[in-house]
Amino acid sequence: MVDVLAAPQQAKADSALRTLTGISVAHWVSHFHIFVLPMLFPFLKQQLGVGYVELGLALTLFAVVSGLTQAPIGYLADHIGARKILLIGLTVGGCALIGLGLHLSYTSLIVCAVLLGLANSVYHPADYAILSAHMDEARMGRAFSIHTFAGFLGGAVAPAIMAALVASIGGLGALIVAGAVGPLVALFLIVLGIPDAGANKNKAKDDAKPKASVITPALMVLTAFFTLLSLSTSGINNFGVVALMGGYGASFSTANIALTAFLGASAAGVLAGGYLADWTHRHSQVAAGCFAVNAALVLLIALLDLPPVALTLAMGLAGFLGGVIAPSRDMMVRNAAPPGAAGRAFGIVSTGFNFGGIVSPLLFGWIMDQHMPHWVFGASVVFMVLTVLLALVTERKPQASGYQAETASPRG
Repeated sequence: MVDVLAAPQQAKADSALRTLTGISVAHWVSHFHIFVLPMLFPFLKQQLGVGYVELGLALTLFAVVSGLTQAPIGYLADHIGARKILLIGLTVGGCALIGLGLHLSYTSLIVCAVLLGLANSVYHPADYAILSAHMDEARMGRAFSIHTFAGFLGGAVAPAIMAALVASIGGLGALIVAGAVGPLVALFLIVLGIPDAGANKNKAKDDAKPKASVITPALMVLTAFFTLLSLSTSGINNFGVVALMGGYGASFSTANIALTAFLGASAAGVLAGGYLADWTHRHSQVAAGCFAVNAALVLLIALLDLPPVALTLAMGLAGFLGGVIAPSRDMMVRNAAPPGAAGRAFGIVSTGFNFGGIVSPLLFGWIMDQHMPHWVFGASVVFMVLTVLLALVTERKPQASGYQAETASPRG
């Protein structure tokens, strides 16, 4: 009798594990694909004969398309199924990179960036819809953390993978292989049997929520906070390698190892930050403290020509501290969300990442074209200091009501 009762529970657990594994692998691909083009900037600049502003424009278009299509893609995921949307996104993103590898031109680069932006917009709506529908409620937070970690990990290993691919099969081959990962993972999800999900069943409840009350001063401040967070790190993410090579005499290998340390430590920091966020309600102070130390480390990198080992250690610690604040950042949004509106609150403040993604490539591309590679890190320090100040401002906001109302929400 015990075995009969235990069998359905074990089957449910196995299904949840398969779902979490598949969705996390898809999220890994999304972040890996985000970094493919920036990691190939030296190759693309040489082959296409363009400046860093032109290359940065491609990343700006990626961010614009991704930001503008988030809501429509979320609507489609609700109405035709999140699983289908996710599979399409993986395939479109992969084919965009393959197409660029087969026909390299600046026009093809722009088309690739637009398609990558469209593909990138599917992951959060589809991933969170599927996880919310099929994960155990008691373990929802941990499922979201693993999902986030997988995305960070995809970005963390991208520099090393792309460097190895360029060294072994060249830039064009690297584009094709990196792109092929998308359709292959889509096929993997089909074989794995990832379940479908949609939000139509929650439509009545969502419509009943007071939409106007979501636009609050606290959430507008947090949107600015998210924008500054994006500006603080995206310059290092996208232009760190070329800045280290151009201004510090670092080799391509050394620069990529340093950036890999930064991104890999960020992924580890996300997991550590989850425990820290559970231990304290002072999430704004946690974010401010971590980013203040982060600013000091990046300032050190900007001002000094560090040897490779010291550079890698400094970049790694800066990345770890940047990752630690991610759970506290999300808790700040949950605390500020009006009762019953946590989902829409996260949607609003997350547009800050898109704002930063639009401005950052052009700004840091202009910095590189002005032959000021040290200012890739210097400008990041300025944005980090502003982030610290804004985080301290949000600490003054009353947080109890929003947090208590949303404690049971899996989106927090």
